[in-house]
Amino acid sequence: MITGIVIALPEELSTLTSKKIDKGCCVAITDHIVLAHSGAGAVNARAASEALIEQGACRLISWGCAAALSAALKPGDLVLAPTLIDNENVQIDAHLDWIEASQNLLSNSIKTHIGSLAESHGIVARSQNKKQLHTETGAIALDMESVAVAKVAKENNLPFLAVRAIADPVDMDLPKAINHSLNAEGDIVLAKLLSFIALHPAELPGLIKLGLHFNAAKKTLKLVAQQLDHLTAFPSQAL
Repeated sequence: MITGIVIALPEELSTLTSKKIDKGCCVAITDHIVLAHSGAGAVNARAASEALIEQGACRLISWGCAAALSAALKPGDLVLAPTLIDNENVQIDAHLDWIEASQNLLSNSIKTHIGSLAESHGIVARSQNKKQLHTETGAIALDMESVAVAKVAKENNLPFLAVRAIADPVDMDLPKAINHSLNAEGDIVLAKLLSFIALHPAELPGLIKLGLHFNAAKKTLKLVAQQLDHLTAFPSQAL
């Protein structure tokens, strides 16, 4: 039984494999696990999910980082979402048995939260906006790809699981340098980032802090990756 995993960013991909996978491509890392480097955003995540199904994936995982919408979540905490909420406030259910099994597997070694995951079509930079989304949706975290992957799984009647580690806490405003350095595909362009920092050196402490938070999230994802064979090896009848 093949598990397909959608990963948006190269930094998130590095928590699963040392292989360099071009954006838009799928690569098998075992006989039963295929990774898709989607790039950021819902359109890319949907395309990657469909490509994984074409390669035989019988269930899908959305893997990577997320923004906290609840003050209970700290950088490095893990979110397993039983419900996903799109921008139209439509809810999509993940596979509860898979979530329960994953929680049992991971919660002894990783701070794990069970709660809804909301969709964003762009980076939500301001703490005020994150808190407002929590109030409006009840979701505890936010990302740009999981809902799209969940929708493809639902359309194809496949089990779905979101594995998301918190990178930025709800009380943190993201540095302005982040939005200024993005390209049209939602990727950070290093040259633009460095240029912005050179012109706005006061941004540097915030970027360093965000980098530490992101490293905490990556550390958590690497811990989950150590259990990946178990996470994806539950009997098909249990899913």
